[in-house]
Amino acid sequence: MDDVLTGLLRPKGIAIVGASATPGKIGHTVVKNLIDGGYQDGIYPINPTADEIIGLKVYKSVLDVPEQIDAAVITIPAKFVLDAIKECGEKGVKGLIVFTSGFSEVGDSKLEEEVVKLANSYGMRVLGPNIVGTLSNSDKLNASFAPFLPLEGTASLITQSGALLIAIDAITYTRRIGFDKLISIGNMSDVNIADTVGWLNTDENTKCITLYIEGLKNGRRFIEECTKAKKPIVALKAGVSEHGAIAAASHTGSLAGAQKIYSAAFEQAGVIQATDLSDLFDCTLALSLQPPMHGDNLLIITNGGGVGVLATDSAETAGLPLKFAPEPVQEEFKKHMPSYGSAKNPVDLTGMAGNDWYFDSTKFAYAHDWVDGLVVLYCETAITNPMEIAKAVHRAIKETGIIDKPVTISFVGGERCDKAMQWLVENGIPAYNDPDLAVKAMGTLRDYAKLQDLKDIPISNDHQVDKKAALDIIAKVRADGRTGLTEIEAKEIFSVYGLPVVSTTLATSEDEAVSQAEALGYPIVMKIVSPDILHKSDAGGVKVNIKDEAGVREAYQTILKSAKAYKAEADIHGILVQEMAPWGTETIVGSVNDTTFGPTVMFGLGGIFVEVLKDVVFRVAPISDKEAAMMLEAIRGAPILDGVRGEAPRDKKVLAQVLSKYAHMINDLGEHIQESDANPILVYEEGEGVAVVDARIILKD
Repeated sequence: MDDVLTGLLRPKGIAIVGASATPGKIGHTVVKNLIDGGYQDGIYPINPTADEIIGLKVYKSVLDVPEQIDAAVITIPAKFVLDAIKECGEKGVKGLIVFTSGFSEVGDSKLEEEVVKLANSYGMRVLGPNIVGTLSNSDKLNASFAPFLPLEGTASLITQSGALLIAIDAITYTRRIGFDKLISIGNMSDVNIADTVGWLNTDENTKCITLYIEGLKNGRRFIEECTKAKKPIVALKAGVSEHGAIAAASHTGSLAGAQKIYSAAFEQAGVIQATDLSDLFDCTLALSLQPPMHGDNLLIITNGGGVGVLATDSAETAGLPLKFAPEPVQEEFKKHMPSYGSAKNPVDLTGMAGNDWYFDSTKFAYAHDWVDGLVVLYCETAITNPMEIAKAVHRAIKETGIIDKPVTISFVGGERCDKAMQWLVENGIPAYNDPDLAVKAMGTLRDYAKLQDLKDIPISNDHQVDKKAALDIIAKVRADGRTGLTEIEAKEIFSVYGLPVVSTTLATSEDEAVSQAEALGYPIVMKIVSPDILHKSDAGGVKVNIKDEAGVREAYQTILKSAKAYKAEADIHGILVQEMAPWGTETIVGSVNDTTFGPTVMFGLGGIFVEVLKDVVFRVAPISDKEAAMMLEAIRGAPILDGVRGEAPRDKKVLAQVLSKYAHMINDLGEHIQESDANPILVYEEGEGVAVVDARIILKD
């Protein structure tokens, strides 16, 4: 565990620089909160003009405090912060919790940089600035201006919104979702989300890490820390519609956006993505109390057919469609229900079910090897007591001795059901007031297990490429003062990285075009080659299915004329002569260099409709062959690659390998390439491979 971060987040001795004797001021509130929270490791108010605050001795400087101080809360105005940091550094403070505003959030990045530089020179870390503080139940630490410590639990929250932290602090009691730590991270001038995730992964009091994210400064470091985490992580990403999209010079650039790329990064990092704030709490409750679901066999026990049907629908949506229980399992369930019950799945014990039927059925189901996850539903009836049902289910689970299989519960009813569910949560079983939420929680636990399996898939590093050849092409383009490569140049780089581009040559005269066409063999394709005309079809710069010399000459003249009419000042390098690949299913592979996550690869169905259908998926590069294969399955149009309406299946194995190589290319050349496309890539029948027909690369400015 990082000793400096431990000193910051679990301090032994804490100073409040800017402590105040005036109620209502932040410097007074922090002192009061530390006292009210029960913090016992030394509270040291710092104020040059006061002698006592809320019964505590006040020191004029941190240097006057004789005891150890691990952390200092800074509440003074921004212009005095540097002086306070110097004194804290001389004292040997480990970390600074900087509440003060007036830094990069209002445009003063220079002062913020000076704060970090000075603090780091003393070996200190900075949390903030512009935060509301940090809270820890296990340390009885409320170093914040949130009103109280949260409901005790095993999750820990990191949030970029201070106001949201204060709201969540209160919500923990109304939603009965416990947290050990709430950490406000503010401007992330120094300590960032990745740092805190790494530290919480070693914190014995944290079982689930919950994140509220508005933006990341180093997306790849975030992925790295989350990938290493042995604890579940659930994140809510806000502001996805505000992403600064790259000016699109490629199809991929126009399709990239925060939501898709963040979602891809979360999946690669093993992070569960919440859809909204309520879902964040629901996921946290399940992940902090239950193990992952290793398998797809979900069994539902209920006393009401209606909620059973609703849960069945929810299971389909959650990716856990129900299967009928095996006959021997059904026969056992029939012992605990009347003849008109159903033992199939959902197991309907009927409204006659009491404590014993729930106990026996739950214990049997939870212990059975066929069952990978169990959802228990209960509708309140006049002949049963919800609390007694809750205790019967809890006792059944505990008596099995099983700890590696998840269970979630939903009680539908009134106040008695609410109290019963609260009791269940307090005793380690997630309970929800809607059957849909209980099933969705189980889907979250199944998703978490699948994401953990993905973490273990290695990425091949045995790509044998002549990187220097690619860099030489890039250097030549830059020497010409260009950022756009011609199709010929882009295909040369693609070839270096083992991508199967179709045979392509450059002609600068009609006669040369004819000679090249005859060497390739008819039919052929001809295209304009100009760094100033990236979208060739728009300029009338493409002719296909040219079958003879006359066609070549006519196409050469027509393409030149159309290109000059489209853009008179265009720098025309010549006419591309290319073999006309046989028809195949059109797909697109592309990339963007995302401002947060860097080189990011895209896959989708290709051709002219890609920007209309937007049926694409992203992954942060590099990726494994297995991840590439999963990308092929992730688009809505995936069945097309499997063969439809009598067509043979496409060669997905080779396509996945090409996608993986492409990701390696854009990661390898990440400091140079801003955007790229291979569109279309024609995919042939199984065993016949693929052909890269068109290529586009845009360099960074």
